[in-house]
Amino acid sequence: MFPRLALCSRLPSRSWQSTVRGYSQTKFPHSHGRALVHRSEFRQARRIVVKLGSAVVTRGDEGGLALGRLASIVEQVAVLQNQGREMMIVTSGAVAFGKQRLRHEILLSQSVRQALHTGHNQLKEMVKAIPVLEARACAAAGQSGLMALYEAMFTQYSTCTAQILVTNLDFHDEQKRRNLSSTLHELLRMNIVPIINTNDAVIPPPVPNSDLQGVNVISIKDNDSLAARLAVEMKADLLIALSDVEGLYDSPPGTDNAKLIDIFYPGDQQSITYGSKSRVGMGGMEAKVKAALWALQGGTSVVIANGTHPKVTGHVITDIVDGKKVGTFFSEVKPAGPTVEQQAEMARSGGRVLASLLPEERGEIIFRLAELLTEKKEDILSANKRDMDLARASGSLSLQLLNRLSLSTSKLNSLAIGLRQIAVSSRDSVGRVLRRTRVANNLELEQVTVPIGVLLVIFESRPDCLPQVSALAIASGNALLLKGGKEAAHTNKILHQLTQEALSIHGIQDAIQLVSTREDVEDLCRLNKLIDLIIPRGSSELVRNIQHAAKGIPVLGHSEGICHVYIDSEASIDKAIDIIKDSKCDYPSACNAMETLLIHRDLLRTPTFDQIIDMLRAEEVKIHAGPKFASYLTFSPSEVKSLRTEYGDLECCIEVVDSMQDALDHIHKYGSSHTDVIVTENEETAEQFLQQLDSACVFWNASTRFADGYRFGLGAEVGISTARIHARGPVGLEGLLTTKWVLRGEGHTVADFSEQGSMKYLHENIPVSQRILS
Repeated sequence: MFPRLALCSRLPSRSWQSTVRGYSQTKFPHSHGRALVHRSEFRQARRIVVKLGSAVVTRGDEGGLALGRLASIVEQVAVLQNQGREMMIVTSGAVAFGKQRLRHEILLSQSVRQALHTGHNQLKEMVKAIPVLEARACAAAGQSGLMALYEAMFTQYSTCTAQILVTNLDFHDEQKRRNLSSTLHELLRMNIVPIINTNDAVIPPPVPNSDLQGVNVISIKDNDSLAARLAVEMKADLLIALSDVEGLYDSPPGTDNAKLIDIFYPGDQQSITYGSKSRVGMGGMEAKVKAALWALQGGTSVVIANGTHPKVTGHVITDIVDGKKVGTFFSEVKPAGPTVEQQAEMARSGGRVLASLLPEERGEIIFRLAELLTEKKEDILSANKRDMDLARASGSLSLQLLNRLSLSTSKLNSLAIGLRQIAVSSRDSVGRVLRRTRVANNLELEQVTVPIGVLLVIFESRPDCLPQVSALAIASGNALLLKGGKEAAHTNKILHQLTQEALSIHGIQDAIQLVSTREDVEDLCRLNKLIDLIIPRGSSELVRNIQHAAKGIPVLGHSEGICHVYIDSEASIDKAIDIIKDSKCDYPSACNAMETLLIHRDLLRTPTFDQIIDMLRAEEVKIHAGPKFASYLTFSPSEVKSLRTEYGDLECCIEVVDSMQDALDHIHKYGSSHTDVIVTENEETAEQFLQQLDSACVFWNASTRFADGYRFGLGAEVGISTARIHARGPVGLEGLLTTKWVLRGEGHTVADFSEQGSMKYLHENIPVSQRILS
């Protein structure tokens, strides 16, 4: 037996038992007895019970098992088992498997002659005429086939399984209960996945009793109660109950305003209204909740989730264990404060009031926030010092990120000045008429600027971003959710408090919310019904991750800042050196810093080229040679690994091009459409470059570092976008606005403009400054 088990668990047969024991006890420190408090702790769960409801394992037509779904579940369980966890499966499906098998046998039992002389329609009637099959007989016929299916699937992952059938008596008889526990522990010790089911071939029908009334009493009436009992009996860390619903709703799913509950606290039971049970199976949601609460009381954490249409990555079990926001998490700790969904709803409600304020009133809020930044600077700097001390002690932040995290009196003064500028410049932003049209007599149309709605701004290590973005949101009438990095938690908290104090002037504190819970960014990016635009402020990796995670929500930003400077054959050497130096050395980690220097072939081995190289060496810039440039050199610098590289440091690539057109082709192929520059004294060449290059920012004889909202005169910016829809380049206040169409009529109908109607379309453009008169 042992060699076979060793093969199944990918372990050498020699010293097999000790190897299994050591393997299964690594990496997962959580000890049973205290239910996990937060989803992120699920990664520590070592012993996990997965309950598969009937709706999960069977097809929608109830005619058999959902093989594709089961294969995915088996793969996930095997992955977790091979990580060193102890996995157990409580499964339904024997009745469905047996029903399919027995129906097939009944059809085959018809005589061949009867089948040959039966038409297609009569055959259908024959199938319908099959008598209702008794559930116990179906279970008896299907149990062996179901187990064989599981064994075949798990064998693909070199994982062994064992079947255990139980009844209520096995838990009420003390000797049987001890034997069951001992068997399960021994299987887990040998790295085997137990597959458990109620013995439906002999189990009596469920009867009303005192089920779920105490810690030591739970009647095994269905697989929900079985999974709960086993989880507590085996001291499991986590029970994952999969069904055909997303989780627990505050009212029956499908009804108006039914909302999925993210975290369910036992004290909130009275606020829940239950619906009917699923299409198959014995237990409804009420039974699942009772079983979950019983398991929670016994020290096992519980998540109820959808196993039929999994969200996020499509792998519901591994997503839950990874701490992702899937299903309903049952917790003994009542959530402190509102959920992020509630915060988004509060922000939208407050944002609508904010948008309805007069421009002067929104300006008052921003002016007050600017005042508070200077009045409360000691409190702000004290909180910032706490964050800086913690960051230095942890050693988790680079010097560059520490500099971004740090605040000073001068920074706060500059912030206050910038906020006052926003307050002054934004008075005609919301409600500005962009276009007026007389559609017909007494029918006037206006296009008016309005806020986008609810913004989610995610930022790293830059607490000064919070008041800046808040001011832009206030000026544009947008609601705002802010998610800062934990490294700036204390600074962000006090800055948000000051923002709310400023908003309280007009009683709209809810319009700007700070998400301080331990929500994963990925979870926030899936709130497509609550958030209208995501703005990431941070590293390229952060932006890429958010763009990947956002589901149905636009992301304003750029994932790469691969900026080029092209030195034309007719460039001024002084301008070239100054522009290259400023573009690369002023702030190397900025997204608008030069990453690739393109030099016209005619400049090689000239004093101009030598001076450029000398300057870069003097500034300690590490040079990587492009393929063409390397071919001209006997002893070249390290050849670049990729021409599409954002270094973010004192490094750059140098490549040789044959012409301005060659430079354009290079940029279009390897650039990121951020900011690109030509240095030349030839105006015709420059104009061709400016017109033909497809980037958000294209400059002539100017540093790439000018690609900035403040330097453009836009005031503070929320980011730089390389997208081609809505906003492009540095995005300031205007990028946070959209438009709506306002039509004023006097009972007009489309029928009035038909051939038999009395009215004609005029479609006259009216100057924006002119009020339309009837």
